[in-house]
Amino acid sequence: MTSNLAYHGSHGDYFAEHADAGIWNSYVDRPTMLALLGDVSGQRVLDAGCGAGHYAAALVERGASVLGLDGSAVLVAHARHRLGDQADVVQHDLDTPLDLLADADLDGVVCALVLHHLRARSQFLSEVFRVLRPGGWFVLSTTHPASDWKHFGDPYFSQEWVELMMRDGKHSIRYQRMSLETILGELLSAGFVLERLVESRPADALREKNPEVFEDLNQQPSLLALRLRRPQR
Repeated sequence: MTSNLAYHGSHGDYFAEHADAGIWNSYVDRPTMLALLGDVSGQRVLDAGCGAGHYAAALVERGASVLGLDGSAVLVAHARHRLGDQADVVQHDLDTPLDLLADADLDGVVCALVLHHLRARSQFLSEVFRVLRPGGWFVLSTTHPASDWKHFGDPYFSQEWVELMMRDGKHSIRYQRMSLETILGELLSAGFVLERLVESRPADALREKNPEVFEDLNQQPSLLALRLRRPQR
């Protein structure tokens, strides 16, 4: 997460807890994203916007060497507690250059549910391209434009910054709406090649936990996941 989300104090603690067992995190986004990763054993991977460290932990378990970056001191503390000495976790605002990484320094980058929070998206994507080796991969997820369109009820092509209230009625997230054209256009303009696009569906385990939500999420999109690559040349 980037620092403009102000995930401090109890706000950051809430989102760390939500990422543990929240439906969209644990039953929709993570299963989809982890399936897109493939074999990462022996690879150097950046978890950009690592939050409480769930993806970093999964990458370490799969044999990757991981650097996690997040703009929230609270979430960085959660990630460090989760990971111990298994990965490096650094507080860093993703709306600023990735100046702690050299050119072609990484085999892969994971960016889960972060892109729509960034104000300097073009700069961030250029930086990801720079720090990936030729042939390196980039796996990311974001909100699905059709889901936002349905929820907010305004023009599909809106690029407004919006506040989405969480189910507890106390916490919200702020992000910028993007159409599919905008998402793909920015990624392709940064130089990436699209390998796969997935309209995320819930894992089967959600059927037992909440069959109503499971059926609903199989009827309409909620999140979008993509696997891209930096070309060899």
